[in-house]
Amino acid sequence: MFILSEKDITPFHIALSENSILGNIEEFLKGVTILIINIPPKLRGKGPKESFIDKITLLHTAIKNSKVTKVLFISSTAVYGDAEGTVTERTTPIPTTESGKQLLECERLFQNDTVLDTTIIRFGGLLGPNRHPITMLSGKKNLEGGNAPVNLIHLDDCIGIIQTVIKIGYWGEVLNAVYPEYPTKQDYYTKQAIKRALIPPVYNRKDSKNHKLISSCSIFLNKYYTFFATIN
Repeated sequence: MFILSEKDITPFHIALSENSILGNIEEFLKGVTILIINIPPKLRGKGPKESFIDKITLLHTAIKNSKVTKVLFISSTAVYGDAEGTVTERTTPIPTTESGKQLLECERLFQNDTVLDTTIIRFGGLLGPNRHPITMLSGKKNLEGGNAPVNLIHLDDCIGIIQTVIKIGYWGEVLNAVYPEYPTKQDYYTKQAIKRALIPPVYNRKDSKNHKLISSCSIFLNKYYTFFATIN
């Protein structure tokens, strides 16, 4: 919070639970007309998990009691589940993970609100400073999906796309957002491991599936935004 204060940004500590919102949410939303919602579901791993849907429903209620008129909801390509082949914004989402299912329900909560103007951005796997999937994959063996294309995006592009949506007022849309190059996982993660002096992961040879390739085919991305942050 101190870092935000140094940038002349007034920080608020807001915590969502299934049953309440801790912190001064009314003051936080005061004077806000555009709200970016970027909250991870945190439904992976062991231990008790709270309903992400319940948390976002509470937030939605708070928003309805504020002056917010536009929402940019950050979602994930996980909502497409095990879809095969090229996946566009017109592909029907059929999530298979609990995170994907709850994210999709939260998307619909805002999309069905006829008063709020909401744009959904479904980001691919995130890359950024000190964040890369190879750190978790290094040294693993007998992995599946070696011929699957990577569907990744750099943090710089995520921020750039969010800024562009707000700048040009691109509301009421659903956008896929991944870097428009798709090397296979086997090739990509082997190169990334070597680049970082890590042990490359090993993929098995059983891979006949038509894997998912996320296409950012929206005219918006082609016309107004140019990818610049490489994944290599």
